[in-house]
Amino acid sequence: MIRVVECSILLPLHFVHVLVCPRREVKRFIDLSADETSDLWLTAKKVGRQLESFYMATSLTFTIQDGPRAGQSVPHVHVHIIPRKDGDFEKNDEIYDAIDESEKELKRKLDLDEERRDRSMEEMAQEADGYRLLFS
Repeated sequence: MIRVVECSILLPLHFVHVLVCPRREVKRFIDLSADETSDLWLTAKKVGRQLESFYMATSLTFTIQDGPRAGQSVPHVHVHIIPRKDGDFEKNDEIYDAIDESEKELKRKLDLDEERRDRSMEEMAQEADGYRLLFS
């Protein structure tokens, strides 16, 4: 029921940034079923635990922008999971500006789908192998 997207594929940033979203396209968090809500957060928890360990982070930021006034630029519910380390942002709240910028950039990239290069089978297999190691 849940998809996990590593954003550096679509949107390289100076920090690790993973999205978890339901397979069913749902615009708002409040429109998720109880099962989808549970799956979303249990998956986010599992992904976060592995990312924190793999990247030797000391904390995690989980965030959702639910609706356009909250900064949601892609109309599909998703949880941002960002492993955190000391000094990654000068002020903690700067991360939200970075997320807002990444959302805008992601939307621009998704709007340009016809220009986006398809990844090769080798690239996707290499990525999948990395995730298998991370979640085994």
